[in-house]
Amino acid sequence: MNFPIARAGLRFAARARRNWLLRHQHPFNFGIHLLGIPVALLGLVLFAFVPWYWAVGTVVFGYALQWLGHRVEGNDVGEFIPVKRLLGRPVVAVAPRYQTPPSADAV
Repeated sequence: MNFPIARAGLRFAARARRNWLLRHQHPFNFGIHLLGIPVALLGLVLFAFVPWYWAVGTVVFGYALQWLGHRVEGNDVGEFIPVKRLLGRPVVAVAPRYQTPPSADAV
């Protein structure tokens, strides 16, 4: 059988995972994201069950944890990168300490 859409989806998922792992190399950043992402997603679910301000607070708290992780890592939060590029601001996608220097044969 031939499943081109499924293969394309798997390639996209593999590329997104590699990119995510590249941008979350510091152990604190990686760990705090394991907490912050579910908290932010829980906040979205809470909109159906609790007053709106609790849901918004939960989403903001989850994102604040992730922002803190990126501050420790030394790179920008992924959702802000397109906005910064649009505004012509400098972007730090991967923390400088984790960037690999260009090889001599690449020149």
